[in-house]
Amino acid sequence: MNGSAAADVLHSMAAHGNTLAVAESLTGGLVAAELTAVPGASAVFRGGVTAYATELKHALLGVDAALLAERGAVDAEVAERMAGGVRRLLGADWGAATTGVAGPEPQDGRPVGTVYVAVAGPAGPARVRRLDLSGDRETIRRGSVRAVLELLREELPENVRTQNTEQRGGN
Repeated sequence: MNGSAAADVLHSMAAHGNTLAVAESLTGGLVAAELTAVPGASAVFRGGVTAYATELKHALLGVDAALLAERGAVDAEVAERMAGGVRRLLGADWGAATTGVAGPEPQDGRPVGTVYVAVAGPAGPARVRRLDLSGDRETIRRGSVRAVLELLREELPENVRTQNTEQRGGN
């Protein structure tokens, strides 16, 4: 899939002595699987929570129950809180989260393909990105994995692509 993004994230985090945890809903563990497919992932990856049921987002990740009742699980703020919640729960420097509608039916008034991915780091507020994906269920889930890994890569202290260019002697 996107092994280079997972490898880049893990390499950069290892270089900075950081750790990572993930909270997944629609991706059902695919983000964790992508990360753990990279040799040496155990130096960085603390674990993941697959909170597929809405009530688990509250019970395990600390997402406010009133927020979930008002907006549903497919929401930018829910994604943000999931990322922060898994970071705290698993004692990681970074948290990443996915929540959305993979289909085949709409959920919480949101159409199929509506996805939110979020990343929470040691400094500053979480960053959230909304995706409007198309395709079948598997395509939407895989696109969500790619998007959260890319968002995470963008948010790391030093952009991995810059490091790689400098190592090769480029500008």
